[in-house]
Amino acid sequence: MLNSLRSIVQEVNAARDLASALNIIVQRVKAVMATEVCSAYLRDGKGQYVLMATDGLNANAVGHVSLALGEGLVGYVAQREEPINLELATAHPKYQYFEATGEERYSSFLGVPIIHQRQVLGVLVLQQVERRRFDEGEEAFMVTMSAQLAGVIAHAEATGVLKAMGQNAQEARFKGVAGSPGVAIGKVVVMSPAADLRGVPFHPCEDVDKELVFFHQCLELARQDIKSLGKQLEKRLNAQERALFDAYLSMLDDASLGGEVTERIRAGVSAAYAWSEVILEHERNFSSMTDTYLRERAADVRDLGRRVLAYLQESNQQCRVFPEHAVLVGEELTASMLGEVPKDRLAGLVSVQGSSNSHVAILARAMGVPTVMGAVDLPFTQISDRDIIVDGYRGMLYTDPSATLRKHYEAICAEEQELVRGLEALRDLPCETLDRHRVPLWVNTGLMADVVRSLERGAEGVGLYRTEIPFLLRDRFPSEEEQRLIYREQLEAFAPHTVTMRTLDVGGDKSLSYFPIEEENPFLGWRGIRVTLDHPEIFLAQVRAMLKASEGLHNMRIMLPMVSSVSELEAAKTLIYRAFHELLEEGFHLELPPIGVMIEVPAAVYQARELAARSDFLSVGSNDLTQYLLAVDRNNPRVADLYQPFHPAVLRALHQVVRDGHSQGVSVGICGELAGDPAAAVLLMAMGYDVLSMNATNLPKVKKVIRSISLEQAEQLLDEVMAQEDEASINRCLERSLGSGLTRLVGISLESEASS
Repeated sequence: MLNSLRSIVQEVNAARDLASALNIIVQRVKAVMATEVCSAYLRDGKGQYVLMATDGLNANAVGHVSLALGEGLVGYVAQREEPINLELATAHPKYQYFEATGEERYSSFLGVPIIHQRQVLGVLVLQQVERRRFDEGEEAFMVTMSAQLAGVIAHAEATGVLKAMGQNAQEARFKGVAGSPGVAIGKVVVMSPAADLRGVPFHPCEDVDKELVFFHQCLELARQDIKSLGKQLEKRLNAQERALFDAYLSMLDDASLGGEVTERIRAGVSAAYAWSEVILEHERNFSSMTDTYLRERAADVRDLGRRVLAYLQESNQQCRVFPEHAVLVGEELTASMLGEVPKDRLAGLVSVQGSSNSHVAILARAMGVPTVMGAVDLPFTQISDRDIIVDGYRGMLYTDPSATLRKHYEAICAEEQELVRGLEALRDLPCETLDRHRVPLWVNTGLMADVVRSLERGAEGVGLYRTEIPFLLRDRFPSEEEQRLIYREQLEAFAPHTVTMRTLDVGGDKSLSYFPIEEENPFLGWRGIRVTLDHPEIFLAQVRAMLKASEGLHNMRIMLPMVSSVSELEAAKTLIYRAFHELLEEGFHLELPPIGVMIEVPAAVYQARELAARSDFLSVGSNDLTQYLLAVDRNNPRVADLYQPFHPAVLRALHQVVRDGHSQGVSVGICGELAGDPAAAVLLMAMGYDVLSMNATNLPKVKKVIRSISLEQAEQLLDEVMAQEDEASINRCLERSLGSGLTRLVGISLESEASS
């Protein structure tokens, strides 16, 4: 059964469209289950479950028979969201006969819901003339099959909405996760890593003859590479291994892969897209084979595909021109991809992978670029050069928007611009409540580009300087002197304001190419302070660079990430003291900077009192703390909805940390993304946080909300919020208390839902 399941899923993955995928499903499942009918019903835009494919019922009924939720046995399966297994279907009170299907002969019935992201997409049905109840193993297989196929069907269904690859295009709507607030209206630019076969965007071919010449030139370059490689390794390989290079060359012939690609180019598709389609189809075919030797040839096909694709993409990369309002779309966007786009042309970002707390989303918020993450059903390779609307408030995307929808979002953009102009006037005003309670607003930075933006928006200090960024931008560890120059530049730019420098924080979703950390569960593995304590030579060089950079300025604090015990804090402090005294002996005139701890793991929450007694300050990293408290990978779009910063458990932990820190007489700040949420900022202020540190983009919004409320009102709101039992109730409470006038600013919701 397992081999059959794997084989069917692979075949469905290889299908060119939704209709083909459904036909494969019903035919293959019918054969594996040795039954007489297999049918697939899918939910349409009106909530009806329509017969979309069948092997056994009347084929003319496809597309014409539909049932509402709860109607008939199929609608009943969808309503119950669980299988229904009947020996005699006609005896069930929900049975409904449809003459068009010709199903009157069939007695047995097994219906299984197809569920994707808590939504019933459809129902998979088996029927048989003979009266029998499908056994537990058969039912379990069908449940497993529907679970495996749900994502594939959802993606194929979404792809099918975008008809004719840009011809007769119609508006399509896709759901993701809000990554950075705002609205962007622009043109799609598909971004993908070099030679990524699954990320090649669709482009039509305007000049077939020219494209064919280009394709064969690239094939010839790849042939030369393979011949050269074969000669280099000739003396080190046996005859059987050398034959692999001959096989590669033969695959490039017009009678093989080259011929298939030529046909697709002649049909009007670009060479790169045609090549990727052909290679992926052959890779899937090899992967589905039962013979081990043949199955392993899939890797050879993939390797060959990448070699040729690199040549096909090279000229395209060199002549890439970004439109005036470019919306970057990719499977997994990176910081380097953002750097390719001229600043004045970047309008929005869309990433298929990741969540609102992925680092690219954090960077987007710092840049003020509307972003949607985790758009898992978006067929991103097929929307290149299409018009798109990015709704970063609700995590919605609209391709080929109608004139009505575009007008609606243009009005929102105009309102945003008006709001920004109003916020700019607050720059030089203090961040204080109506009853004069002062709240310092600091910023999170990592690049020199952040400095000007931060100071322009009234930042009073730096609550988090991400020192790992200079490490991430190099192909080796930066030297002590290189680090000193970078840190000095930051400290001088913000002087006399305080700059909080976090020591190297790598691991998890931040990896260095020259210092790889391969782990099955990186977020619970070797990261943060654990890495630097295991490599004191790296830690000492960084601390020495920080201390040297602070000479004469005295505006630096050192912050330690991912501390989970008092012993880790003591070990790190010992190394800092050592570096400090060494530099004094070398003649530097230094003051020992304040040393603080980031509260990011539950263990630190429950030891906040002890950590505070041994520190000069505490600072909560709410992104990781929320992730660990809720056991939710913040980069995983499958569980993005479960990452809830306003979860009661998170708010109680935040409240406990500030109480325990203050009990030891130390300052307690927060530097996670939560601090930049205007509604959360009100609660954090009421809890007693001494410093709120955020991305520069959100600073004016937070100041606006704090200046519109009194501390007494904020404390009353906190009391009401802390009495709630779930995040939905907390959000309603915040929206009601802060007033509709601040709804857009706070980012809880839009005033009206856009129609599609």
